[in-house]
Amino acid sequence: MSSRHHDIADDLKHQITTGRIKAGDRLPSEVGLARQYEVSTATLRSALAVLQGEGLVEKIHGKGNFVRRRLRKIMYVGGWGTLDPWTAAEAALHVTDRVTTIEAHGHLATLLRVPNGSPLTELLSISYQGESPHSLARIYVPCGLDPTGPLGDDSSYARTEESFAVLSPLSAEVRETVSARPPTPDEASTLRINPTTAVLAITRVAADTAGRVVEVALLVFPGDRVDGVFTTHHVLDERQTQG
Repeated sequence: MSSRHHDIADDLKHQITTGRIKAGDRLPSEVGLARQYEVSTATLRSALAVLQGEGLVEKIHGKGNFVRRRLRKIMYVGGWGTLDPWTAAEAALHVTDRVTTIEAHGHLATLLRVPNGSPLTELLSISYQGESPHSLARIYVPCGLDPTGPLGDDSSYARTEESFAVLSPLSAEVRETVSARPPTPDEASTLRINPTTAVLAITRVAADTAGRVVEVALLVFPGDRVDGVFTTHHVLDERQTQG
């Protein structure tokens, strides 16, 4: 026998898939829906959690529950730290950035090969399709190696572009580590996804010709919103090219 919250989720899902409730529509308040279905708000929230887990509904803090618009898939181009401009343009992404100065500690200090407490420029980028978060990036540059000068302390601005990296001209080598994992609580909250939804996490480390790390980027994409493309270039020796 199905539980009450699953019955409610199925009814709301039917209304959404048949177009009775349209993409972008705000659902009635949780209290109002609980009265409508004659259940407690806890049961109603369990039903909404089912729809959130299926990607049909998203909860926007301070605004309510909305039927999620279908988010287009984009392509991440490995080795360049960018999104494919064609798929990014189709998804009509816009990006908000926040720049701060922090100190390196723990795993971040290890990745950047700097002592704990070293000053870093942190660029927090969140891409949106409409009002829905699409992906998250945290980019770190040692302050002394930032070739473009200070990006600004505690400033906020918006931009529209496909890059998820600063990638200075000093970069000679880029190493990317890709993994699929559950989101952290902060990532789930920022991206408005269910904590059980798998994300594609990419750690990019760029170094210069001297082996100094000039940039680290921590990228997070919900697994159903991105494809990663990585191209390998083979170097042929002289015998093969002359054959």
